[in-house]
Amino acid sequence: MKRFKFFIFNTSILIITSVIFRAIDIYFTAYVSQKIGSENLGIYQLVMSVYLFGITLATSGINLAVTRVISEELALDNNGGIRKVMRKCIYITLLTSIFTSLIFFINTDFIINKCLHNKVDKLVIYLICLALPLISMSSAISGYFAGVRRIYKNAIGQFIEHIAKVLITAFIINLYLPAGLNYACFSLILGDVTSEIISFVYIYIIFLFDKRKYNNSLETTKKHDYTYRIVRISIPIAITSYIRSGLSTLKQLIIPSSLERSGINCSESLSKYGIINGMALPIIMFPDILVKSFASLLIPEFARYNAKKDYKRTKQITTILLFLIGGAAIGLTIILFIFSNSLGSLIYKDSSVGYYIKILAPLATFIYIDTVVDSILRGLDAQVGVMLINILDLAISISFIYFVVPKLGLLGYLISIYMSEILNFTISLLQLIKIVYFRKKI
Repeated sequence: MKRFKFFIFNTSILIITSVIFRAIDIYFTAYVSQKIGSENLGIYQLVMSVYLFGITLATSGINLAVTRVISEELALDNNGGIRKVMRKCIYITLLTSIFTSLIFFINTDFIINKCLHNKVDKLVIYLICLALPLISMSSAISGYFAGVRRIYKNAIGQFIEHIAKVLITAFIINLYLPAGLNYACFSLILGDVTSEIISFVYIYIIFLFDKRKYNNSLETTKKHDYTYRIVRISIPIAITSYIRSGLSTLKQLIIPSSLERSGINCSESLSKYGIINGMALPIIMFPDILVKSFASLLIPEFARYNAKKDYKRTKQITTILLFLIGGAAIGLTIILFIFSNSLGSLIYKDSSVGYYIKILAPLATFIYIDTVVDSILRGLDAQVGVMLINILDLAISISFIYFVVPKLGLLGYLISIYMSEILNFTISLLQLIKIVYFRKKI
């Protein structure tokens, strides 16, 4: 009963804070788009795709590894192992993130010229290099708080980060924009990096205080192979994440050029890309933050069921979750479709955004259910399968965008989004059904 209360409490905290954060992000994007225009917003989206690839390289699957291993230690009442797990994880994140920053620093010219079409200054890449070690360590610590079920501490850190990002970025944009739109992307990244620094300082300090609970705890099992257990989870995730993130970044980078090859000029290509990816899709994904908040807490819960080989409980909870999220997803999709035009006009003051929200709204059902399915699979130690599905999805999408979008133009890009989401959803659901309902021991 106590565990259930913790689950409800953590879920409530995540849902409330995540909705607030996503609402702030959407309205802030609307503010930024009005300040810098849809074309510069498209350029910023390209920079963020490179930034996210760097984060993937730096974190190397450590967040899930921390959550999984600490959840297992708590399930086995081995509290004394927690401090050792965290020490090893933080060392690993430092090594991977510093190495990633060096790679980005050395290849700055290539990234600017080949990936970002000379649209931003080198300082943008240098800022990313500075942020990666902090983001990587924050990821490991966030995994710790998820594993010990004190998720509200992560929520406070994210709140501080979001507020700092909005205030600092708004100040910097107003400071630099008079010098020209070329400073727009630099302003946005500088605001993001500054907020990451503030967030890291907070979460690291509260981690130092929180881990004292386990400093005097004794190890109650003979499983001292923490490094192996961390690596066993993180390396397969890291490798597949590298491939997935690399393909995802490549996909985002070739979208504007593929649209340009269809006959749309460069500025219009970046503008359409900014409207769809920077404005319409965030509205479609807004309810998904509710789902993700809930789904992230399913990972440690299903990890406990899996560690105890409680297959019957796994099957029961999975069935209930699929019915609940399926009904909620359909309802949210209908709301998005009906109010698409109103949302576009109200938030962005742009009717074209509402048009794309309506076109993409039917995808919402697949996206929301897939979020829960993926979290259950990760909790059941099927994270590699999840990544392989994502890689297959991205490979097919990239091929479609490269070869078909130049012939069909914007319609081809919209088709590629549909194809990607439905393919990912279908294969993931089939994998979950196979593992949960056709397992030998149930």
